[in-house]
Amino acid sequence: MNLSALLAQRAAQGRPVRVGLIGAGKFGSMVLAQAQWIKGYHVVGVADLDGAKARASFARVGWPEERYSAPSLGEALKTGKTCIMQDAAALCAFEGVDCIIEATGHPIAGVRHALAAIEHGKHVVMVNVEADVLCGPLLAEKARAKGLVYSMAYGDQPAIICELVDWVHACGYELTAAGKGMNYEPRYRYSTPDTVWGFFGWSDEEVAKGDFNPKMYNSFTDGTKAAIEMAAVANGTGLDCPDEGLAFPPSGIHDLARVFRPVADGGRMARRGLLDIAASQEPDGREVLNNIRYGVFVTFKANNEYTRACFQQYGLLTDPSGWYASMWRPFHMIGLETSVSVLSAVLRGEPTGTPKEFRGDAVATAKRDLKAGEMLDGEGGYCVWANAIPAARSLVQGGLPIGMAHNVRLIRDVPQDRAVTFADVEIKADLDVLALRKEMEKKTAAQLAGAR
Repeated sequence: MNLSALLAQRAAQGRPVRVGLIGAGKFGSMVLAQAQWIKGYHVVGVADLDGAKARASFARVGWPEERYSAPSLGEALKTGKTCIMQDAAALCAFEGVDCIIEATGHPIAGVRHALAAIEHGKHVVMVNVEADVLCGPLLAEKARAKGLVYSMAYGDQPAIICELVDWVHACGYELTAAGKGMNYEPRYRYSTPDTVWGFFGWSDEEVAKGDFNPKMYNSFTDGTKAAIEMAAVANGTGLDCPDEGLAFPPSGIHDLARVFRPVADGGRMARRGLLDIAASQEPDGREVLNNIRYGVFVTFKANNEYTRACFQQYGLLTDPSGWYASMWRPFHMIGLETSVSVLSAVLRGEPTGTPKEFRGDAVATAKRDLKAGEMLDGEGGYCVWANAIPAARSLVQGGLPIGMAHNVRLIRDVPQDRAVTFADVEIKADLDVLALRKEMEKKTAAQLAGAR
């Protein structure tokens, strides 16, 4: 990689990479924590509806107050300081910004922000995986049509999985499976914002000291975030979500190649080319030895006896046959690494993972028996969890994407663990994003029909 060298050249020429950040929450704070140390990397503006919260984020990560005191974007561009503002649309439209980082976590807002950034000629780093799964393949298509980059955020697990998948293909191995680690037990599926902290083992005092959002953390716990991320990886790699959704087989690092190989060869995958999660907990709650809770992985197969022998000679962790091996990254540092995506987009014109097709979907699924008249409360809430399934299957079902399952009213009952469909709900708001989603679905349905 030569991103730092390319950036140094730009800095020496007085042409810093200029960035706009939308969302100053946990992820945005991590972005800011490192941005201040990267020479030639200028955060021109940060847009957040809560200006006081944004200023608190700057202070929390150690920025001197005078560095984020610019009264306007124009003044920020001229002085090298940062402007805090509420108007994300104005940030997207500002000519002095090269790339927008969308880190709100709000799927509807994220789609709108990405569209605005692309319209105004900005590269987009989409931290907001919820928005990416909702409409990302179409957003990426619109960006490419204008010669722009629409990218997953490096440091987050989907982009790092895409990197490992690319490594497998670049080396010529047969890709078997890919995924990430996660703290998961089957009982977590029905967690709510009221119960989530107990699953993390945190006390009320510990929670009170941090900037923790219970719905966000609950979406990690109940498997929703995993479904969203694996659907995003499917769209970016050509791998598939399992037909019935993620199975979360427990596995430590030493067993990845054994577990994530096809059933026909003794593994847990129905076939090669699937995504799933390596649970770090056994179903009974015991912790898996050498688990990969914070990491990502791929499994792959040797092409011939010579390569198989090399796996053994160089110490790869393999299945008992020696044919299947694994490669992993044990940690991801989320927003602390996102500058890699920005620099790759601006300096090389390359994404660090991008959706190429609508191949995986994260479908809202009833967390309990739901009754007509209830309002769904979206990701990490009390009503639904997301199931990662093939997009083709979702289209047949008319599945409601998790990104549109917030503040919509049910018009008929939905039993526990059944997918919620568009026919089950009444959607009165966000019709612009709904239209974009339906455009993407229509294109995909036509492509699938043509392939038959």
